[in-house]
Amino acid sequence: MMRDFIRLMEEKAIADERLTYEEGCRLIRVTGPDVFDLIASANHVRHHYWGNQVNLCSIVNAKSGHCAENCNFCAQSAHYNTGIPTYPLMDEEGLQKAADDAVANKAEAFGLVAAWRGLREGKELEMVLARLRKLSDQGRIRIDASLGIIEDPKIAFKLKEAGVAYYNHNLETARSFFPNVCTTHTYEDRVQTIVYCKAAGIRICCGGILGMGESLDQRIELAVALQELDVDVVPINFLHQIEGTPFAKNRSLRPMEILTSIAVFRFMLPSKDIMTAGGRETHLRDLQSWMFAAGASHTLVGNYLTTTGRNAEDDLKMIDDLDLRYESGCHEKSLVQDKLLSMIS
Repeated sequence: MMRDFIRLMEEKAIADERLTYEEGCRLIRVTGPDVFDLIASANHVRHHYWGNQVNLCSIVNAKSGHCAENCNFCAQSAHYNTGIPTYPLMDEEGLQKAADDAVANKAEAFGLVAAWRGLREGKELEMVLARLRKLSDQGRIRIDASLGIIEDPKIAFKLKEAGVAYYNHNLETARSFFPNVCTTHTYEDRVQTIVYCKAAGIRICCGGILGMGESLDQRIELAVALQELDVDVVPINFLHQIEGTPFAKNRSLRPMEILTSIAVFRFMLPSKDIMTAGGRETHLRDLQSWMFAAGASHTLVGNYLTTTGRNAEDDLKMIDDLDLRYESGCHEKSLVQDKLLSMIS
């Protein structure tokens, strides 16, 4: 019976019909051998929309630590003593080196990330815009950003003008669980930031972190919220327990639990670019390559913000071994070219 239900959901996803909350809650409870049917179906859905294409991106921690927000998972919060290096906004030379590394790692996009509440009018905003503009004008790699909450819609337009293609701002978790994650800003603050960026013509990278104590149903609640916001890229992170943070003692996720969650997000958001990000190395271990079979179409290469990632060469070899392909530069351009070629033929 479950196998038939999974196949029905696969057909619905390939038809780009939105799965309901109730359907998602049933899928995420799949166990035993049915999990492998779920993964296989998710792979069919991924391949329908993305073929053999895998998208790659890299990030840089452009400003580290001393963040006034109290997100319980974050090593950069000033509320916790985690012993991480702290520094102000990186200079142009440092950012250029990070961008060069991203290009060398075959990433199509390079994201600037800063630990603070968000940008406001003033000298710091102008410094950020100047750095973004310089990197974007080089035309070597797509420039993205994750710079916190945006409270003034004019700032979103300035980011767009400076060359930001995608803005990352995760919901982090379900609305119903969010008060357990952070109390210095609200879930609505995050939603509004996404709305402002979309209005400015910036595409949206928005997902969350699994393993913070949320229920299975709350993972589906998050997926439904992402459906409603119609985001473009969905990063799925897996809690990296940082000593000194309130979530340091949270249980680790099991690999098959992670693969099941990735698969269900693929069903719930069938045409979206599902990205595996922080924590995949720690939690998936020997099953990292399975993340693509489970429905991921995108992964982050290189290091994260305060933790190290896997060697980029190993990730590229893994992708090649799976007979998947990656392309440097903007994947949107390559997809448009593929579509035109198919029309001509």
